[in-house]
Amino acid sequence: MVGRIRPVPTAFADTRELTGDELASAPVRWPRPSELARALTVTPNPAAAAAEALGLTSIGALLEHLPRQTGEARTVEGLAVDETATVIVEVRSIRSRPVRRRGMKPLVVATVADATGTMQATFFNQPWLERQYAPGARVMLSGKYQGAGRFRVNAHARTDAVGGEEGAPSAAPQYPVTKGITSTQVLALVREHAAAIKDFPEPLAGSIRASGHLPDRPAAIAAAHFGDSEDGRRRLAFEELLVDQLVQLRLQARSEEGRSARALAEPPAMAAGWLSGQLPFEPTGDQLAAIAEIDADLAKTRPMNRMLMGEVGSGKTVVALYAMLRAAEHGAQAALMAPTETLAEQHFATIQKLLGDTLISVELLTGATTAARRRALLGRLATGELSLVVGTHALIEPDVEFNSLAVAVVDEQHRFGVRQRAALEQRAGGGENAVPHLLHMTATPIPRTLRLASFGALDVTTLRELPSGRQPIATHVCSSDGERARAYERIREELDAGRQAFVVCPLVSESEVLNARAATDEFERLREGELADYELALLHGQMKSAEKQAVMERFSHAGAQVLVATTVIEVGIDVPNATVMLIEDAERYGISQLHQLRGRVGRGEHKSLCLLFGPKESQRLKALAEHSDGFRLAEIDLELRGEGELTGTRQSGLARYRFARLPDDAAVLEDAHSRAQALAGELDDDPRHALLAALVAEREAEALRA
Repeated sequence: MVGRIRPVPTAFADTRELTGDELASAPVRWPRPSELARALTVTPNPAAAAAEALGLTSIGALLEHLPRQTGEARTVEGLAVDETATVIVEVRSIRSRPVRRRGMKPLVVATVADATGTMQATFFNQPWLERQYAPGARVMLSGKYQGAGRFRVNAHARTDAVGGEEGAPSAAPQYPVTKGITSTQVLALVREHAAAIKDFPEPLAGSIRASGHLPDRPAAIAAAHFGDSEDGRRRLAFEELLVDQLVQLRLQARSEEGRSARALAEPPAMAAGWLSGQLPFEPTGDQLAAIAEIDADLAKTRPMNRMLMGEVGSGKTVVALYAMLRAAEHGAQAALMAPTETLAEQHFATIQKLLGDTLISVELLTGATTAARRRALLGRLATGELSLVVGTHALIEPDVEFNSLAVAVVDEQHRFGVRQRAALEQRAGGGENAVPHLLHMTATPIPRTLRLASFGALDVTTLRELPSGRQPIATHVCSSDGERARAYERIREELDAGRQAFVVCPLVSESEVLNARAATDEFERLREGELADYELALLHGQMKSAEKQAVMERFSHAGAQVLVATTVIEVGIDVPNATVMLIEDAERYGISQLHQLRGRVGRGEHKSLCLLFGPKESQRLKALAEHSDGFRLAEIDLELRGEGELTGTRQSGLARYRFARLPDDAAVLEDAHSRAQALAGELDDDPRHALLAALVAEREAEALRA
């Protein structure tokens, strides 16, 4: 047997073998993460308080606080009068002189220079700088050039010598800061602790870095501060997004571990008959494709966890009802949970209409359900007599028990919390580990970039195709008095032709704080003014449930010609005879919400009109006027607002990235998503990924605590 021959180490770029003493004395250095955990010392006190507010409490946190952008420091020779700029210079001489004004500390004046020229830099109320910046010190100064070789300093910090040719502009990183600390001070701290950059451990295996042509973590952080800042940031963004995607996959696997759903594997009979014989229209290709995907999911014991994402009016309810009927024909139950009573009532009415002559029991359960009716309904749910139920949060109250919940549909799922959705899952019945198949629905198209960031572990089905016969909606931005007069004229023309209209206002009643139209005031004004000859109705969220239902029934049956409302009508309202949507103060809404409101018209055989009152220069309103595709509008919305505002902290706590910038890093996210799917199965078993696995476990624990 021939033993393995170990290679003999040689000197760098030489064939000479190294001796034992040379190997023992080699400058091998391992990262010391404990150095990064050391507390950061910041002076003076206002700067220390500001650094703490920014989260810069340790050396590691400081070094991971990346600049927003990196500009160029100006040269002395290139400064223009009254220009605010940053320069990197050397102190030639420095002195303090008293100021005659009472209460002011001595003025410090320094002669500073770079290779292009010399000037006088003035510091106010900081006499100690005479000792701090001795001749020969290299400093970065930010301030205003006053002409005649005079520079008034606003911020300053000592800096090491910078690279580049003599006299050439130097890098001037601009850091995110807050009151009490300047970008220049942050840069000085980063330079002071730059040696600790090499103490960052590298969590990515060499194979991952090699395939992606990625530098190691220390090199990326160094580049972000002192070199190619964008390349460095992008490398850190990849790591951050990779960890996030792996955590999503782990959480999904954890939720499925040891849990099973009832397999609805029998060939569709009642559901197929309903689809082919009871629907009043032909299903679209997208609907049929979605139904096929859902059928394949339901046939397995692995719980379905699918998002059904559709354009406004694309027929998501038809697809959801098919899934619910598949449960019913297996002798099981299905539930559809909506975030508001108005939306639940609309779903209930739509499902009753779609079912036609299909013999299946369906009921509505909301907070407005009477006590007697509720008792009877809960009894039928518990025995299994009731097959389908539509409701609000009332479906997850403690005393609600299902006999065998096999399919749960959650509409506008982003408006429910994680615990609320989980509470519905726990009502499956059939054993401790049994869960229903889960279908999430959203009428808000989510860009792929944001979808991967937020729901990377979900299967996604998309409905883009609209049912045949839908008429286009002409959209106009209006702002002048003449345009307003013409808008009311167009509404009257439509009403006289037998159509109906919506007028949407951002407020329920007049506000002393907000300068915006209110529904109650606009209702009174219109019925005494421009629309005095027509029947108007008022709808807003502060009305009692019975009142809202009565108003909607009146409008749906053409008892009222104009509905003046708040955004309570944003989703779920289906009145095919309505052809005009007028939205007041449209700039107060996001693109997605405006697109949803617009989708309340254009549902019948007649051409429709959407009038957006707001500033013509608004990018959002321009986008609505130019585009009818909700998916394209979602991309524009993401570009204009960023992921944090679109579905982020302002809505659901998503703006969580330190390094990644969406949608700019869409390609990085795609790469991280693909890599995470490939790594998920081997992460815990391959020692090459030990550090990455530890980082993922840490982030997973944080997610579970949240």
